[in-house]
Amino acid sequence: HTIMTNVELVKEAYSHFATGNVPAVLAMFDPAIEWLECKGMPFVKDDGIYTGPEAIVTNVFMNLPVSFDGFNIAVSEVFGVDDKVVMVGYYQGTNKVTGNAFKANATHVWTVKEGKLVRFFQAVDTATINS
Repeated sequence: HTIMTNVELVKEAYSHFATGNVPAVLAMFDPAIEWLECKGMPFVKDDGIYTGPEAIVTNVFMNLPVSFDGFNIAVSEVFGVDDKVVMVGYYQGTNKVTGNAFKANATHVWTVKEGKLVRFFQAVDTATINS
């Protein structure tokens, strides 16, 4: 068993998310993970900063199917240096409120520490998602 690189670890997380294996995704999170969701996402009612896997599930993951049909992340590239890993791609789905299908640019910056995901920063074109 070889130790995965940080980039491989993050790629695996997206693979689990894509197949709906949320428990496997959560197992990769540090218990004190800091999650920074864009305030423009339709379900964010506060500052968009959540701490710990349970808060992320409640405030983000469980709200995705409420706000969107067919939500998925299309990953174009994943690269990293030191403890940072970046995902460049886009979100796809249909906004349930507006009925509009979207393809919105998205970038994520992950921080990895000792094989666990400790921080998530999201930059996404919420104007396209909410139009």
